[in-house]
Amino acid sequence: MKIRHALSIVIIVLFACSLLCAQVPVRPAADVESLFKDGDKKLNEMKQVAYHIEKDLLQCNHWDEADKWLTERYVQHNPLVASGRAGVVKFFGSRPKTATCDKLNAPVVAVLADGDLVTVVTVADRKDSMGQPYTTTWFDMWRIKDGKADEHWDPMVKQ
Repeated sequence: MKIRHALSIVIIVLFACSLLCAQVPVRPAADVESLFKDGDKKLNEMKQVAYHIEKDLLQCNHWDEADKWLTERYVQHNPLVASGRAGVVKFFGSRPKTATCDKLNAPVVAVLADGDLVTVVTVADRKDSMGQPYTTTWFDMWRIKDGKADEHWDPMVKQ
């Protein structure tokens, strides 16, 4: 009886641990470029704005071209970056340009467009409190106005 009870507890603990420790890693889409295309003309144009922000600005650091993709007023909800195109350029603009900028290399999971909003979901590699690596997701969401991003959200928090 005691052995059966102890065995039951061990099985329950192992099952609980497997639930707590198990994770299917987040993986990017096989064809990232296709995620930024849409059969609907308006949604396709909005996704292309997000694509160029991701590739030309965030990846390749062509911040001298920010006026092509960001409105002057660009409302920023990231607590670390000032609003306005000038504030974003000041925050990111000192990073060196990449040598080549042929295609987007970001590990994009999904791109969603609805109304005037585009959301790009990417893989985020993190470490837990014990230094063990795991994956989760990050998102950037933009409100598109007249062919440019006018407002931005992401899950950044103050450290």
